[in-house]
Amino acid sequence: MANSKVKISSINNLSSNYYKLDKINFEYQLKNGSWQQQSRESYDRGDGAAILLYNPIKKTVILTKQFRMPSYLNENEDGMMIEVCAGLLDDDDPLTCIKKEAEEETGYKINNPTKLFEIYSTPGAVTEKIHYFIAEYNDEMKMNEGGGLEDETEEIEVLELDFRSALTMISTGEICDAKTIILLQYAQIHHLI
Repeated sequence: MANSKVKISSINNLSSNYYKLDKINFEYQLKNGSWQQQSRESYDRGDGAAILLYNPIKKTVILTKQFRMPSYLNENEDGMMIEVCAGLLDDDDPLTCIKKEAEEETGYKINNPTKLFEIYSTPGAVTEKIHYFIAEYNDEMKMNEGGGLEDETEEIEVLELDFRSALTMISTGEICDAKTIILLQYAQIHHLI
């Protein structure tokens, strides 16, 4: 950490139940040169990777649908979310992670995903950085039914959607996941489909 305007005085762990929640007390130097005491909570769940699988010939995309408790607690009536395939890096590099996640969640074995960029989705409270990928898919790449891993308590429905329909689902609110919207709009802007 190389910002001379930040002096961390303490980091106190509040929870390490599933991921890590810390309270950080620090001093921040203002533009006028004075130092201000601040305190923030930071949630560390590790970094992740996400991928949009697209078929330019069929004009389709592969998305997933699964229950997400935090969304359920914040007015998502049934807690179900339509998303691109994604997962935590754990001990893998982003490329290894996303290839593994694609096969586990969607059943498609992808070989050459293209990395687009890295984004901090919620930098005010969460340390997670997501690595974004795209890859073409075809029917021959389908190795299994997908659906996630039972030992990770995953029950994932695999959806093959018309690309234009997926874009419309953003407007209707059926797709309201940030990483999914980012990748669908990337595909639209760059005329991938």
